[in-house]
Amino acid sequence: MKPTTLLIMAAGLGSRYGGNKQVDGIGPHGEILMQYSIHDAIRAGFKKLVFVIKPEHRGIIEGFCHEIKGIDISFVYQDFTSIPSFYQIPPERTKPFGTVHAVLCAKDAIREPFAVINADDFYGFDAFRVMRKELNCLEPGQGTMVAYRLKNTVSRNGAVTRGVCNVEDGCLRKVTETYSITVDEQGLIRDAECGELDGEALVSMNMWGFLPEIFADMEKSFHDFLRSAEPGNIKAEYALPTMVDRMIGEKKLRISVLTTDAVWFGVTYREDRSAVAEELWKMHESGIYPEHLFT
Repeated sequence: MKPTTLLIMAAGLGSRYGGNKQVDGIGPHGEILMQYSIHDAIRAGFKKLVFVIKPEHRGIIEGFCHEIKGIDISFVYQDFTSIPSFYQIPPERTKPFGTVHAVLCAKDAIREPFAVINADDFYGFDAFRVMRKELNCLEPGQGTMVAYRLKNTVSRNGAVTRGVCNVEDGCLRKVTETYSITVDEQGLIRDAECGELDGEALVSMNMWGFLPEIFADMEKSFHDFLRSAEPGNIKAEYALPTMVDRMIGEKKLRISVLTTDAVWFGVTYREDRSAVAEELWKMHESGIYPEHLFT
């Protein structure tokens, strides 16, 4: 099989969580969530890791990466130096420009088929297994994604944003970035604008697979976003689901949708932390994960 890279987006500020959740030691031995993704990806056959980070987190990640053997590891920073000169960054802006910007920051570090994930989500081994297999089948103009059921991705502690997918014949036809999704005590899922949502609907959790050829179209699309952004907007972000939906509409990209038995969970709010910590403890106790992930 071809060499494949895992790109981990870990530069988000985690504002709703109230801290830097990407580097919060939540596992039974202080593991952070991205360590489980790294363990699963290496087990699935990924041979290279690229971290998109803030400079202040490099030391933490290097601290556990020294335990990882036989894997190529690179670091890139998501900062404003990669923003084109034609765009005037508002002086008050501190946040990066979203997940498309994050991936573009790594374009010079990737020359092989690659998967993209969030640092603060748990995807499960089988998701990496099916992703790596599909990456080896992609041709130019194609990409892939792993989808999860909406009902398994909501939080009872507040609203979340999900890319709701319209899938036909195994391919993504449209993805709609849907904001303010909540679930009540009876399990009813709603969106502030769309009303009730189907819990069985497939959603993107930002586990995408691409060929490196996508960077040219991605950069053009990001520049178009910046040109159309409202002047002075300090929160405007360009999300991967939005870009993918646009490229599908322009017939520049075909996305296969992968299904998996893997369980997803993540930490959006600090109140989510205890439930995730309990699930991780159970996985260690049952032998799904060893006592120490990389030794």
